[in-house]
Amino acid sequence: MKRTQAGLGSKNKKVVRLQLDAGFFFERAVRSLDRQRYDKAVKYFRLAMEKEPDNPVNHCNLAGILSELGRYEESNEVLMTVLTDVDPGLHECLFYMANNCANMGEFELAEDYLLEYLSLDPEGEYAEEAEDMLYMVAYELGRPPREPVPAALPAYIKKHEEARHYLEEGRFLQATELLEELVETHPDFLAARNNLALAYYYTGRMEKAMKCIGQVLEADPSNLHALCNLAVLSQHMGEAERSKKIRNTLKKLIPFHRDHAYKLATTMGILGEHEVAFDLFSRLLKVEEHPEPSLYHYAAAAACNTGRLTRARKYWKKAAALDPESDVAPFYLKQVESWLSQPEAEIPTVSYHYQLPFEEQVISGGGLDSNSRLLAQLKMNPLLRSSFFWALENGDRHTKFQVLQVLGWIRDSEVEQLLRQFLLRKDEEDELKKAALIILRDLGAKPPFKVWTEGQIIEAGVKPTDLVPPSNDGKWEQVLECCLNGMKDYSLHQQNEAVMLWKEFALKAASAFPSIRKAEAWAAALEYLVAKNHNLKVTQSHIAEKYQVSPSTVTRIVRELLSVLQKKL
Repeated sequence: MKRTQAGLGSKNKKVVRLQLDAGFFFERAVRSLDRQRYDKAVKYFRLAMEKEPDNPVNHCNLAGILSELGRYEESNEVLMTVLTDVDPGLHECLFYMANNCANMGEFELAEDYLLEYLSLDPEGEYAEEAEDMLYMVAYELGRPPREPVPAALPAYIKKHEEARHYLEEGRFLQATELLEELVETHPDFLAARNNLALAYYYTGRMEKAMKCIGQVLEADPSNLHALCNLAVLSQHMGEAERSKKIRNTLKKLIPFHRDHAYKLATTMGILGEHEVAFDLFSRLLKVEEHPEPSLYHYAAAAACNTGRLTRARKYWKKAAALDPESDVAPFYLKQVESWLSQPEAEIPTVSYHYQLPFEEQVISGGGLDSNSRLLAQLKMNPLLRSSFFWALENGDRHTKFQVLQVLGWIRDSEVEQLLRQFLLRKDEEDELKKAALIILRDLGAKPPFKVWTEGQIIEAGVKPTDLVPPSNDGKWEQVLECCLNGMKDYSLHQQNEAVMLWKEFALKAASAFPSIRKAEAWAAALEYLVAKNHNLKVTQSHIAEKYQVSPSTVTRIVRELLSVLQKKL
């Protein structure tokens, strides 16, 4: 009997085509999720996305399951595709990306995404969760949360807010760059000039700071921020009469604006006008709906500095209750109890900065090397960073060496930028610049480094591996390393000359590079040539002894070097 397909001969046949569209794959994906078949769910969500590539929901579904599986980077790639190619207005993708970054421990990037989300969509579906998450991220980073900048603000205002954040975080060089650009493009923007004056002040550039303040006051003689800055700078520069005159004017003011009250209160505290500071901080406590712990500390410091120890204790207790993770209030509460029990005790001036005294941090932490929390504060604390910038600009030789050591612990891009600028200063000695070069190398900064030395700019920090190798035995590298180790007492200019001479010799003799049996002998000859070129009183015998090689070998290699480098020398 002839076989036929069942039903093909029927007149009532009904064929229902399977619609393999995005909806079909979405349903399959959901069914796979219900059965905990996550690998299949990913596959079906991806197929749904491919069927309707312009539908952002499909992309978000895929990103969501990837995140659930811990594949956070893949999830963020999908979400970034939505924002760049599919629907740039789907701002909640930024919130999802922030969650993924937080799960990966990339808290700074998470913070950036959260701030961008809140700026673009402050009333969005996840706005409340994003604000809560900002506090969590800030806690992980060990600093107060940053405030989002409304997206509707002009570009120059956003740039100013960014610069202000840099100032608050102690990244003064980055703040300076932004503010200098703003002042050039918007010369009438006085807030930028005021903050630029602060940036110059924090980095020890007093003349530039004074010039900025003068420009602000020329445009607006009653500008409170400029007057406060001028009073502080005048005191630091030893202009006591000028500072006193401005201070007496400021003491008569009664600011109504919250920011003005904060600025004036802080300035009065810095200038030692603690009674005025106490009145202003006390008034702020009364008008603030939810005072920050830092404000209670400011008021407590002013109370303590005016002899109101009982009031100070009350304020620090409030600060401790609001900020139980901080050690600041408990430390000062302990101090207050001690002072109250000893009426004759001499009470030191309490700092208005909301932090432990630096020496107390070092003592309690067992030193910098072992205290990761303190190292984190060194990186983020604006006051401490400002003191390092100041000391590197104005300190004595010993202080500068200490500051360089601390900068080596901080190890960030701001430090690299500062050290590169330090190397170009004409009035700094070579020993300090050598220390800065060592730190830059430890940071992994990319050479070469431009250094001002002996009336000219040289390029230092060239590693042996940066040279073109004339041979593959590695001996040529050993020669330069050995020579530079032996020339540690030479100037940077002389060390750089040894590098350049060896490079010149290596390139010119590349076709017939001599056999190097003992790197120390070639290093001795190279040092001898540099020494004689600078008329230093050395002999070949002395250098041969230093490198533990024979004088005759040094003599032979010197002749060989001179045969190639005669014109160079």
